[in-house]
Amino acid sequence: MIEWVPLGSGARPVPRPVSAPLVWAGAFGGALLLVALLNGTVGSGRPGFALVALSLLAALLGLCARFTAAPGTAVLCWLSLNGFAIPPAGTLTWAGPRDAFWLACLLGAALVGTALARVVHARAAYRRLTTATSLDAPEPGTGPGDV
Repeated sequence: MIEWVPLGSGARPVPRPVSAPLVWAGAFGGALLLVALLNGTVGSGRPGFALVALSLLAALLGLCARFTAAPGTAVLCWLSLNGFAIPPAGTLTWAGPRDAFWLACLLGAALVGTALARVVHARAAYRRLTTATSLDAPEPGTGPGDV
């Protein structure tokens, strides 16, 4: 008699996050590329578009990162935003409330991405464990002593 068994049975580990330097390299290169792309299409001097794009980048990078990588990701994205998305390009400035808001948005996006990834991985692991235990449990009344 053939017994069908799922191939993916058993506990699988939760994926390990990517190391922080690799996430920061992605943030640095991705932020420069996004700002250059936006400056070429939309034009410089419109940091709103760049803030939204860089926040999405920070959230996407947060999906595969640890929580400790979020501040560095936010700072690297902010450096590209402040240095190249607002005129004069190539000059870093600090305009108190504006730059604090930008840093908070970028940090929040990176943290939300990381938290979302942790919740999704934890739910998937919980489903795998509960499905594996429910498949292994014997039916009531089918034990060796039950006739």
